Amino acid sequence: MSLLEVVAMNEVDAEAAETGGADRIMAVADRQAGGLTPDPKTVAAMRKTTSLPIRVVLRAKNGFRTTEPELGRLCRAAAAHADAGADGFVFGFLHADHTVDLSATARLADTVLPLPWTFHRAIDHAAEPEAAWRTLRLLRGLDSVLCAGAAGGVGAGMEALLRRAAHDARLMLVGGGLRRRHVPALVAAGVRAFQVGDAVRPVGGGPQAPVDAARVREWRTLVDAAADH
Repeated sequence: MSLLEVVAMNEVDAEAAETGGADRIMAVADRQAGGLTPDPKTVAAMRKTTSLPIRVVLRAKNGFRTTEPELGRLCRAAAAHADAGADGFVFGFLHADHTVDLSATARLADTVLPLPWTFHRAIDHAAEPEAAWRTLRLLRGLDSVLCAGAAGGVGAGMEALLRRAAHDARLMLVGGGLRRRHVPALVAAGVRAFQVGDAVRPVGGGPQAPVDAARVREWRTLVDAAADH
């Protein structure tokens, strides 16, 4: 069984994702900044609109470094979003030298327990990916790693993703410039979880364009057909 996650910014996106056959939603604000923490009211509105699991991004600014005061705010935001109906979270931090900030990430991971969480695409910016993946396996509650194989996206990272799948396919949630042509090879390598954002919005619509249920359905069919094959 494959998982299809759709990036959503509001309840309209959430409804379209469910109508199209998505399995899960990643709730974000400011897609231009790579996805920041949304308002809990937005998540509450999504919760009223969809029965799909909702994972909320916990990220205060562009980039993957954090500070002690900022981390405290994210911990409080996690509680507010859980109350609003979040089923899980998405976060991950790096030090200035691009190693995983284990202390900050573990603190937030412990805060959101028992809810599951996804490590953000910070993994694609890690200086030593192999060491970063080993570090992630130490963290409680982690059940997926959003990754593209390279900072530039799936197109640049396909070889790295296929190599990684030999060891960590069950943790991999592939997203970030994912295109239809990438799916068959990734499925053949054992990947079963995919995330789409721009790909399920109108071409040229910009970052505020709404999710198109018909495009979600096309991705649902594609992912299922690749897995069946």
